[in-house]
Formats: sequence, structure tokens, C-alpha cells
Amino acid sequence: MIVGVLNQKGGVGKTTIAVNLAAHWARAGRRVLLVDADPQGSSLAWSSARERDPLFPVVGMAKPSLHRDLPALARNYDLVVIDGAPRVNELARSAILASDIVLIPVQPSPYDVWAAADIVQLVGEAQGFKPGLRAAFVINRKIAKTAIGRDVSAILDSFPLPVLDAALRQRVIYAESAAQGLSVPEVQPRGEAAREIAALAKGIADLHLQREAA
Repeated sequence: MIVGVLNQKGGVGKTTIAVNLAAHWARAGRRVLLVDADPQGSSLAWSSARERDPLFPVVGMAKPSLHRDLPALARNYDLVVIDGAPRVNELARSAILASDIVLIPVQPSPYDVWAAADIVQLVGEAQGFKPGLRAAFVINRKIAKTAIGRDVSAILDSFPLPVLDAALRQRVIYAESAAQGLSVPEVQPRGEAAREIAALAKGIADLHLQREAA
């Protein structure tokens, strides 16, 4: 399974989600590859900051031929996670075409919701070439007990993509672990944030089952 984490808006937490999903699956015994398809190289920078032995390899593939080059490499892994590029361009299109499932992080902000329209359009175009492609929103940095935190799911319902039940709350542990080249499942394996990542991974697995059954 290849999971692309993409949104044309920067700063929505793509790398945080990609790294922590990869770590969750690797700690569960799966063979995982993390692909940094963003020219900014955030996942590669995270890997470079790490002092412990790696949980999984991280490779840079920020190129518009990703969808052609990745399948041969992906055969050696159970799961591949793509940390996609911001902005709607050929890199984003290639990452979408390379994916089986596209995860779209959205923060509880009207700016993020408005920006989601572009990536939804790209996914729709890609489904014309790849009908089995599935995509879903995940709410990231959700702030408890706020109106926008409660209402963002309803706002996203106007798009033709589902919103996963699993949401990631705004927690300091995500930034603190990243600064050390670590993941939340490593730093606090029994913490709330690790449980959020596990719930998100289950939501993605359910999408994959639906894709396989279609």
C-alpha cells in the first residue's frame, strides 16, 4: 500500500503525519519506506536529526516521475508513505498518481478548508486515470472545545471525500519528538498522541480494505 500525505497548502502537518504513521507501522513489524517528495526535504531533515538507529529508510524523490519510478522500489516494502510537496504542480500530481490512498491534512481553519479545493480537484483528475485511488481528509492540530474544532468536519462535508473519524489534536509532543528525529510512538508509546496515530492508521487500513473490495 502506498499512502500519499498531500495538501497544496504548506504548514498543515504533512511531514508530522507521514513520519508518525511510518513509525507506527514500522514498530508494528511492517517493512516501511518513507519517501520525501517535497523539495524542502523536511522528512530527510528529520531523519538527519536522528541519533538512534533508523526505524525505516527515508529517501528523497522530489521529481515529477515519482509515479513511474516508485512502484519498482515499493515492491520491497509492505507500506510506503509519501511526504508530498505543497502547491499544485507536477510534483503533487505525480505523488497522487503514485498513491493508492491520498491523505489530506486540514487544520481547523477556514484558510485550510478553502485551500482544500485544489487538492480535491487534483485527486478527481487522477481518479480518471486511476479509478481505484481513494482519498480522505484528516483533521490535524484540532483544538478541543472550540467552535471551529467542532464544525470543521461539517464544513468539509461539502467536498466529495470522506473525513476520517480519527483526528490529531494540537499537542507539544509532536514538535518535541520531531526535534530529536524521533516519533511520538517512540517517545510516548502509551500516550494520547500515539493512540491518535494508531487510530489514524486504522482509518487508512479501513480505506484500503474498501479499495480492495471495490
